[in-house]
Amino acid sequence: MSLVKVIIAVLTLSLLLVGCGSQQTKPADGQKKLVFGMIVKDISTPYIQAFIQGAEKKAQELGVEIVIKDGQGDSDKIMSIMDNFITQNVDGFIMAGAVDLKAIVPGVKRLNEAKIPVMALDTSPEGGKVDLFISFDIKDASKKAAEAFVQGIKDRNGGNVPQGIVVEITGDLRDMFTKECSSGFKSVIDQYPQLTIVQGEGKWNNTDSNDRTSDLLTRYGKEIRGIYVQTPDIMGIGVVSAIEAAGLQAQDFGIAGICIGPEGIDLIKNKKVLAIVEQPAKDSAELAVQYLYNIKTNKPIPKIGDTVEQKDALWAPAKVVKNPFVDEGAYIILKGSLVPLEVKVDDPRLWENQLKK
Repeated sequence: MSLVKVIIAVLTLSLLLVGCGSQQTKPADGQKKLVFGMIVKDISTPYIQAFIQGAEKKAQELGVEIVIKDGQGDSDKIMSIMDNFITQNVDGFIMAGAVDLKAIVPGVKRLNEAKIPVMALDTSPEGGKVDLFISFDIKDASKKAAEAFVQGIKDRNGGNVPQGIVVEITGDLRDMFTKECSSGFKSVIDQYPQLTIVQGEGKWNNTDSNDRTSDLLTRYGKEIRGIYVQTPDIMGIGVVSAIEAAGLQAQDFGIAGICIGPEGIDLIKNKKVLAIVEQPAKDSAELAVQYLYNIKTNKPIPKIGDTVEQKDALWAPAKVVKNPFVDEGAYIILKGSLVPLEVKVDDPRLWENQLKK
């Protein structure tokens, strides 16, 4: 990294840390209080609760107001909420997940026209300007989980990868997240032509995941060498329940994936899941609120080419690159740790362990 980039990264981190002192950041008497709008995909899921907690925590520290609405994964509802935020003249907007990332682009462009800065978490809209997309690299994290998955197959088969079926339980096939997960998984499995991928659409819930797993176990039986679950945080229990209902042991299928959640923590501890890559959900929401605040108070935010550092943070160092999903904007790629192989399952820095307190 060039000296200039190092200086920028250090200055950015310094401003971020300074912003954590509530006495220094709350608006002065008579000054307009900043209001940020935020839309989440499904308010009932644990990782969305982590987004909410992170956003609210940072907003309280900074003395700003955060208004959070549940878009319920419905594109029309999401765009209606966006329009309401524009009417209310919010100072910044956070898009914390959607299913159809193309359908919401008109709403993003209306925010751009209103000069309201936009942050995205979890998944990025596929058009318009998003000032910062803050997430881990879904494809790269899936690749890391898939490598652990294949190593599990080797460990169960004397160091070899035998011919057979690997089941991939996916999320909603319309979702950009699903496509990126599959791309990362396939990039590893394709190195083993003796393995054939068979997908079952779990649709981001345990009921569908359970049904698809049951169907595929019945169809392929002993040909199955392993079951990969794109996101065990919201589909792992369904898959494990299907395996056990068939009279089998979950640990014999070397389940791996990305996004842990409280479900995944328990499944790892009970040795029913092999390994999961952490999604730094709570941290990403805190960063989104901080950087909206920086924009509105004329402080710098990370730029393409920077590296964001923070001591002892599991998500750091985080490179900043061009966001490939939008017309304009940067992507902060947070580091995702493989649990329990890189980070212990009871590490207090995991948001799942903070959420349980």
